[in-house]
Amino acid sequence: MSNILEGTGVSKGIAIGHAYIYSRSLPIARQIQIGKKEQAKEISNLKRAIKGATAQLVEVKNKISTTLPVELFAFIDTHLLMLEDPAFNEDVITIIKENACNAQWALQLQTHKLVQVFESMEDPYLRSRQDDVTHVTNRIQQCLNNKIDTHTDAEALKGRIIIADDLAPADTLMMQHQKIAGFITEYGGPLSHTAILARNLGIPAIVGVHNARNKIKTANQIIVDGSSGIIFNEPDKATLKNYRDIQREDISRTRELNELKDKPSVTLDSKSISIQGNIDRPEDIRILKKYDDTDVGLYRTEFLFIEKNQWPREELQFKVYKKALLKLNNKTLTIRTADLGSDKEINDTDTQGPMAHNPAMGLRAIRRCLREPELYSQQLRAILRTSAYGKVRMMIPMLTNIEECQQVIALIDLAKQDLRERNIKFDEHIPIGAMIEVPAAALSAYAFAKQLDFLSLGTNDLIQYTLAIDRIDEEVSYLYNPLNPAVLNLISHTIKAGKEAGVPVSLCGEMASDTRYTRLLLGMGLREFSVQPNTLLEVKNVVINSRLSSLRSKVKKILDCYNIKEIEELVRRLNKA
Repeated sequence: MSNILEGTGVSKGIAIGHAYIYSRSLPIARQIQIGKKEQAKEISNLKRAIKGATAQLVEVKNKISTTLPVELFAFIDTHLLMLEDPAFNEDVITIIKENACNAQWALQLQTHKLVQVFESMEDPYLRSRQDDVTHVTNRIQQCLNNKIDTHTDAEALKGRIIIADDLAPADTLMMQHQKIAGFITEYGGPLSHTAILARNLGIPAIVGVHNARNKIKTANQIIVDGSSGIIFNEPDKATLKNYRDIQREDISRTRELNELKDKPSVTLDSKSISIQGNIDRPEDIRILKKYDDTDVGLYRTEFLFIEKNQWPREELQFKVYKKALLKLNNKTLTIRTADLGSDKEINDTDTQGPMAHNPAMGLRAIRRCLREPELYSQQLRAILRTSAYGKVRMMIPMLTNIEECQQVIALIDLAKQDLRERNIKFDEHIPIGAMIEVPAAALSAYAFAKQLDFLSLGTNDLIQYTLAIDRIDEEVSYLYNPLNPAVLNLISHTIKAGKEAGVPVSLCGEMASDTRYTRLLLGMGLREFSVQPNTLLEVKNVVINSRLSSLRSKVKKILDCYNIKEIEELVRRLNKA
């Protein structure tokens, strides 16, 4: 009888193999009081350890640089930047001096302080960045404790399923190089860098399996189902046969989906549907091109701001946006202006004052940008300058009324005039659009459609604001449902407003990437999807196997229904048909 464990599946696929328990645990640092003379030695030890940790990461990067796309090393580069950050190093040195303590203890205190900052963040992606802090500081602690980072022999890991407390991005890249079958970790989440890497590398992975290292023994045969998050420890023959069959079917299905790459997205009744990609940085375009040579429907620029922890200067923004555009080879790049504020805060800001009681509804996104027009204008000019080199659209996040829209257009006009006076080229007719992610904006969609060139539904926030719930709050997350009739009617209303005004409407939230909703959205009239790259071919597969003429009447019935259970059943039938 199989012993079944459960966690969070973060990378699809079936892995079957023998377990390898991977441990690199560190002892808890203890405070040691030291004298003034010894402080200099501890500071020297810290600096030596940081250099050692840096050298280890560079070695990993060099060792596997010929086997993987350069973009995947951005995860290691993030850790290298943290090691180089003078503020981080200086804070640990300050703790050594003020507490007259050893470097290990000071580093542990600083780690705890930084982790608490990230844990308080609302945004799940940013909250998961605490993992990076822990990975980097653990590597420094290893060097402080004179533990050499030796990677296990490749033959020992080949075809194995790794069981670990957690894995750093460098570990994951190295293990992929050593041809592991999959991995299971006791900690981590779906938005951690390690999980993102696993998806990009195609490694089946499950995280959050508590006490996995105690429940699974080395050399146990196990099955990892990265889609469901289920693990079979020592499976019986019937289960093993069943999953080997599923594994073969998955390989066959992946091969079939790969055949759709770069083929047109056309429905059975010959209607063209645009399927674009979402990116966070220029390096993501290579991953997008792995699935399709298509447009970018959402470039989230705030990640550049967060990585620099300040408003980047105009020249740097221009350089980064231009790099992304040129990588697209004449495809369209839709650049969203910075969605800062709430939990996505940076140091370089004029915005001071007490913490908002409800930051998600406070000074964020366009409200924040309009409060700091001089800084915001730098981004507007950078985007306008980029438009001289190809097809660029500019998108404004979290608009709630026409007055905000008019203020933004006025700032764009000023930025254009400034560039004209300096004889700097840009697209005079660059399309300007709005993110519809607040119920007020959705209800005013007809007015926005008259003012702007395109609209884009941001369903992640639209659902939360419409239902007045935080989907990350476990107490109320069960209420987060894209099929709530209020949400569906706001989406439908926005799509109709765009159609009547002759303005394109796209959808770039998680709903666009989830194939359970593809036919529903097609039946509502949506013709532009912007999805996570690794879901693009799955969405395309649904599109090319759908007939719009047969969807409309069925979807109308769904929109007329106000019972969520009935809606869910109708959507299930829609997909089955």
